[in-house]
Amino acid sequence: MKSEFNKSWNSSKQPRKQVKFRANAPNHIKKKFMGSTLDKALREKYGRRSISVRNGDEVKIMRGKFKGKQGKVGIVDIKNTRIQVDGIQRVKSFGGEKLITWFHPSNVKIIILDVSDEKRLKSSEVEKTSATEKKDKKKTEEIKKEVGKTKKAVKKTTNKEKK
Repeated sequence: MKSEFNKSWNSSKQPRKQVKFRANAPNHIKKKFMGSTLDKALREKYGRRSISVRNGDEVKIMRGKFKGKQGKVGIVDIKNTRIQVDGIQRVKSFGGEKLITWFHPSNVKIIILDVSDEKRLKSSEVEKTSATEKKDKKKTEEIKKEVGKTKKAVKKTTNKEKK
């Protein structure tokens, strides 16, 4: 497998090419792969379905041996697209040694966001407000059109009555 990354690559149905794209992607693009779903309450609050995982977030594991367990994110490994949750360790079968357990961000759900970074949620709030503004503009335009149509209809009827 070549270690080159093609910026102009769009997509492919072939899994081997998809895997190659993800494996050879630079870290600024791999960071986008670190997304995890939000809890229902957080979805409603922030108007987003998912957000990238960061240190300090509290997550609930949704898949695998540790399903249902919760903890804070301790380490985020962007290079390997994995996170480590504090307090969750696996036991080595031979010797009983405890090891750090790594999880893919798609297998966890964010329960509590670390909002110490103001810029983290600023972009989502801007998107949310711009979306609501667009909806409001469309509604006002539709109302104006309807009002204009009714005014024209009223003028036509008054003109006919005058004649």
